[in-house]
Amino acid sequence: MTDSDHGTDYETIRPDREGQAEAFDAIGDRYDEAFPHKEGQVSAGQWLIESLQAGSRVLDLGCGTGVPTARQLAAAGFEVVGVDLSGGMVRLAREYVPGVTFHQLDLADLRPGGPRDLGRFDAVAAFFSLLMLPRGEIPLALRTIHHLLVPGGLFALSMVEADVDDFAIPFLGNTIRVSGYLQEDLHQVIETGGFEIVKEFSYTYAPAVADVPPEEQVFLCCRRRD
Repeated sequence: MTDSDHGTDYETIRPDREGQAEAFDAIGDRYDEAFPHKEGQVSAGQWLIESLQAGSRVLDLGCGTGVPTARQLAAAGFEVVGVDLSGGMVRLAREYVPGVTFHQLDLADLRPGGPRDLGRFDAVAAFFSLLMLPRGEIPLALRTIHHLLVPGGLFALSMVEADVDDFAIPFLGNTIRVSGYLQEDLHQVIETGGFEIVKEFSYTYAPAVADVPPEEQVFLCCRRRD
């Protein structure tokens, strides 16, 4: 799959990240304090652990502080690489999960022919990272993830079920922009992106802070179609 196959690429949709990384730089450790229970994320990580061979190479895309996913996957014996747009989050991840390689990068940097090549991965985890993109960019992100995976590679992701596009919300004393889909629409976007959904589950989650409302978290465990 190439950008030209779909008629849209990063030249026609230029990523707008204004304020996004800065918000998470400011949030820092408070993110894990606000979301202390990550059962869904841990369960999806466990699916990767049970499905992959020992020593597999895994990308944690939007790794945040590295907890729990990068830590969980590294403890399982995988070669883990973490990527996040926020320099503050990357610094925390390097502190909390020594031995894992973390990069401050934009997902767009990893696109086919892009400025950074981290090689190929047996699996990609993207927990609550795609929701930070406008809907128009999400197909490009999925194309990039498809490119990063080996044939038949695994893709675990989570989104918040909501019919919004690049919508500004207050978040832990800052403002971020988020996107979401209703369940059927999310399925269509993922399948059109070249993935087979092999497992799905959801949680109604109430964060441990007052300014973030309860949300429906959707977790999809997928396999790259070739």
